[in-house]
Amino acid sequence: MGTFSIWHWLIVLLVVVLIFGTKKLRNLGSDLGGAVRGFKDGMKSEEDKTGQPKAEIPASAGQTIEGEVKEKTRA
Repeated sequence: MGTFSIWHWLIVLLVVVLIFGTKKLRNLGSDLGGAVRGFKDGMKSEEDKTGQPKAEIPASAGQTIEGEVKEKTRA
């Protein structure tokens, strides 16, 4: 019961092609590619889309925020 051989995968591929057909599989591939492309575009910020560089805060301008813990709670 080890891993599948190349013959197992070829038979599975043949059955999938016979069931769905090549045109449907090609459409599925192009739809998947379009979805990935849309996801990548959605992850970009608005500044990246306009071509202007994002304003970054220099490391030397860091500020320390001081505070005190009043009570520790359990989540």
